[in-house]
Amino acid sequence: QVQLVESGGGLVQAGGSLRLSCAASGRAFSNYAMGWFRQAPGMERQFVGVIIWSESAYYAESVKGRFTISRDNAKNTVYLQMNSLKPEDTAVYYCAATQFFASATLSSLESYDYWGQGTQVTVSS
Repeated sequence: QVQLVESGGGLVQAGGSLRLSCAASGRAFSNYAMGWFRQAPGMERQFVGVIIWSESAYYAESVKGRFTISRDNAKNTVYLQMNSLKPEDTAVYYCAATQFFASATLSSLESYDYWGQGTQVTVSS
């Protein structure tokens, strides 16, 4: 069983930055693919990015070049660094974890077994 707790959300002006953290409980954290998703009001939850091991990170086109995912396996924590934020980035951000996966499916919600409670990010114009 893995428990995930996000933090770091808040209100920021357009063009600003935020760093979200996701702390995981449980063992073998390094074996998990850790994904980030977001959900805006009235919208479906969408893929933001995923980090498979320490350096293999993949991103949605809408955030590529602005967002960076990293992880600290010693701290059981994954991070989402968000730069050049836009009002359309406003959403609740969720981290998710899966231990058994195929890389091609990691943009799908169904691939993840564990989810955090989410943290609100609001970007003002």
